[in-house]
Amino acid sequence: MTARLAYAFIGLGHLGGNLAASLLRNGFAVTVFDRDPAAVERLVALGATAAASPAEAARAGNAITCLPSPKVSEAVLAGPDGLLQGLPAGGTWIEMSTNGRDEILRLAALASKKGIKTLECPVTGGVHLAAVGRITALVGGDAALYERHRPAIEAMCAKSFLMGPIGSAAVIKVITNMLAFIHLVAAGEALMLAKRGGLDLAQAYHAIAASSGNSFVHETESQLILNGSYDIGFTMDLALKDLGFALAMGRDFGAPLDLASRVNAIFEEGKHTYGGGAWSTQIVKLLEDAVGTELRAPGFPAKLEI
Repeated sequence: MTARLAYAFIGLGHLGGNLAASLLRNGFAVTVFDRDPAAVERLVALGATAAASPAEAARAGNAITCLPSPKVSEAVLAGPDGLLQGLPAGGTWIEMSTNGRDEILRLAALASKKGIKTLECPVTGGVHLAAVGRITALVGGDAALYERHRPAIEAMCAKSFLMGPIGSAAVIKVITNMLAFIHLVAAGEALMLAKRGGLDLAQAYHAIAASSGNSFVHETESQLILNGSYDIGFTMDLALKDLGFALAMGRDFGAPLDLASRVNAIFEEGKHTYGGGAWSTQIVKLLEDAVGTELRAPGFPAKLEI
């Protein structure tokens, strides 16, 4: 039986912390680093080893990152105490953050100059699926390298799709997020139409979920709207980052994105109103506040669970 590879994991936020925990549950040796000591302590309690820097963590031989922006990814990868200072030649960097195509191509080139191979592996499906190892991985990179790290990817993710060379996963991940934000705004409008039309919102939710108008976002995030918590574990700032990637790709590829452009403007208004740290699901609160009507129904959870 082939020995399992060891990994550093950098970025233990809502998503990364759950992904790293899945590796630990499946018997992988994991060394962790995060700027938040409490996040590190949670993983150490599950069996991880703490490191004082990304470079120190990277001595595990392979490194995984799950970070909020390309700027942070570049600092963690190539900064003075970054991964490239600790990863051995021939090691692998697996980037699970959401990036634009140009960003991941540029960062992979930086790693290649140091003899480090790169897989991009953003995930989709939500924090609640990451918590139980049922999220989906979108992979870009060399097929043989993917196979080498597939045991770790499958420990974190129920499904994985090799999309093509580096940059391919960035494109499909941005597409999936773009669709999710469009669906979220649409779901809010649908629920408001149901409410203003005098329908029972709980019954309307279930009817939509069983209809041709259903979506993954309606099934999940609409529940948080109806509860009033909006607690999706994903912020307005992150939504705007991803929508920005989508709009840039639209310009680069010559693909008009009228719906995405309108949704981006709505999220800009949401950020202005509630702040960039507000949950992305609160975008529906803009509509609630505008018409003075709350979208609430009993029996829906404050957080998504499996």
